[in-house]
Parts: sequence; C-alpha cells; structure tokens
Amino acid sequence: MKLHEFQAKEVFRNAGIPVPEGKTISSWDEAVEAAEGLAGPPWVVKAQVHAGGRGKGGGVQVVYSLEEVKTAAQAILDNPLVTAQTGPEGKKVHQVLVEEGVEIERELYLAMVIDRSRAKPVMIFSQAGGMEIEEVAAKTPELVLEEWVDPASGWMPYQGRRLAYGLDPLPGPEALKGITSVMSALYRTVLSRDCSLAEINPLVITKQGKVMALDAKMDIDDNALFRQKDLKALDDHREKDPLEARAEEHNLNYIRLDGNIGAMVNGAGLAMATMDVIKMAGAEPANFLDVGGGASEEMITRGFEIILADRSVQALLINIFGGILRCDVLARGVLAAAEKTHIHVPLIVRLEGTNVEEGRKILQDSDLEFLVARDMKEAAELITKQVK
Repeated sequence: MKLHEFQAKEVFRNAGIPVPEGKTISSWDEAVEAAEGLAGPPWVVKAQVHAGGRGKGGGVQVVYSLEEVKTAAQAILDNPLVTAQTGPEGKKVHQVLVEEGVEIERELYLAMVIDRSRAKPVMIFSQAGGMEIEEVAAKTPELVLEEWVDPASGWMPYQGRRLAYGLDPLPGPEALKGITSVMSALYRTVLSRDCSLAEINPLVITKQGKVMALDAKMDIDDNALFRQKDLKALDDHREKDPLEARAEEHNLNYIRLDGNIGAMVNGAGLAMATMDVIKMAGAEPANFLDVGGGASEEMITRGFEIILADRSVQALLINIFGGILRCDVLARGVLAAAEKTHIHVPLIVRLEGTNVEEGRKILQDSDLEFLVARDMKEAAELITKQVK
C-alpha cells in the first residue's frame, strides 16, 4: 500500500524527522488561503499522486506570489499529470500539497528498503540527491553507499557515521548530526510501520545548516496492514486501477498489464509460467491473475468478469492445475461468469489435476464455445493462432 507524500511526511514528523510545513487542498480556490498560513514566498505546489517523476511532468512548481500559487494549483488539479510512470494517458490529481519554501544548500538521497537476497534491511545513501537513484547507480555507482542492518542488533550509530562521512565535501558538525539522526529515525519508522520502502529524495541541508526531508515516499507491506490500522485508513482507492480495486474487494490477486491476452491461473508460479508462454507465443499478457488454491465458484466468476472488463483483452487463457482448487469448481465458475458476461473473445482452456475429467465434461456439455489445450505447448500454439 502506497502513501501520498503528505501522509508519509506526517509519519516522518511524528517520528522526529524534520519536514517543511504544508497544507493539503483539493480545490484550487483553497490555494491562496493555504499559502497565506505558511512562511513564504517562495511556496512549493506539489501534485499528490502515486507516481514518480512529478517534477518533470509539471506536478511540482515553485512559485513566488499568491496569484502564482492559485494558478499552479488550478493547472495541476484541472489537467491529468503525465509522467514516465503514469503512461501517456496521465493520472487525475485529486489533491495538492502547498508547502513553505526552503533555502537549499545541498541535496542528498536517503532510503531504506528490504533486501530479500540477504534477508536484511539496507540503508541507501547518496550525495546525488534530487535525481533518480536508478540513474545515479547506473552512471556513477560509487556515489551510492549502502549499509545492511543486522536484525539482531538493529541500526548502529557507527553505520550512520560511516555513511555520512562518505560525503565529499563533508558538511558541518550540526548537519552531520542531523543526517545521522534522520537515519536512525528512518530505520525505526521502517520497523515500526512495516515499510517495504521508505525514501527521502531529496534530503536537504538548508543554508541555515538544518537537515530536512523535502520529499517522502512510503510503501507499507500489505500483509502487515492488520496491525497498521491507522495507515490502512489512509489508503486512497482513487489512485488504484479500477479493475485492480475491484479485484481487491473480492480478495483476488490481480495486476493489470499492457498486453492483449487475459489469463486466469491458480498459483503464482504457474501464473508466471503462463505469462512466459504467452510472450513466447508472440503476444503480451494483459494481466496477472492468481485465483489461489482456495478459490470458490464466486471468486472464479468475479475473476472472469474482471478480465473481460479489460477492453484490450483479445483472447482469454484459463490454465488451471487442479489441486486444492478442483477443476469442476473452476468449470462451474467459468459457466456462471459466461451467463453474466458476454464473451466476445476466443477462450482457451487447459485443465489438469483433481476432477479434471468432470471439469472438462461440464465445459463440453455447455453451450460455451472454447478451445481445449492438452498442455502448455498446445496452449502456446493456440494463442499464436489467435494472435495471428
């Protein structure tokens, strides 16, 4: 689950990480009043969407008058924000953050993520702040410093000093102390808030020598939301793909992709293999949908409806290995969905496992038109024919 910048900054503020003062508005006519309550000029007007690259897309504007605050807020709220992460269609901006301006002396990068290969959190620090860290790592990897944290001992003060003293040139003593303090607070936040990512880009040193988080990005592990109820309440469903939000309501593991072949599969591993088969056939998967081992007939029906609601789907592949999810249950779910949804694309079915013969008979005795694949290879061949 992603948090908006203003939400993440509130978490940071409560954790002792300095952030600028700001106000969130949802209508451009509130912009002037918001700015009047903050120190300035200048002010910064920032689009609140779950997408990176906002600055390049015009979603972050520094302004120097109240009239400019209003104009910037209106432009951001009235037009879709197009960035590298939103795609050409852009995203509707529902909220804008108006913040006090800060006199920046230096921009840094700081983040903590979970390194699954080492099963440890890792703190990432760079003096190349304000830039995409992937770009920095590719072009100047020596500027990206890392410290892995032993879960048994936790974040140690010497680790913060080792990262901070990697800066060139070194900032003053007050700034160094502020940087290491933010690092410690960020680690505590990641652990206490079950973050899979917490990022500050940029972390700035002001001309007054203060250290402050000018931006904030935070992702919360969905599996831990049961104990982060206050954060769960902040989830903005407007930021989600409508089909993904619909799938979430029915406890379906669905991710919408940009391809043309829909897929319904049980098991994440089989789903990944099925996506590979689709690509090998010369097509592109339109979704990842794992209905899981304990899927009911209703869940199958919902999954079927969600896939077919995607207008880019040109064919549908059902690839089920019956274990916990029996093939006859899947077949009845497909027929139930077919009765409710007009199937306007070719349907390819590959069933194997528990009650496979019963499942095939249910489908064969129906009025449903479909193609049968005996194995993955034949499924790929049928997909290829449909694509051509």
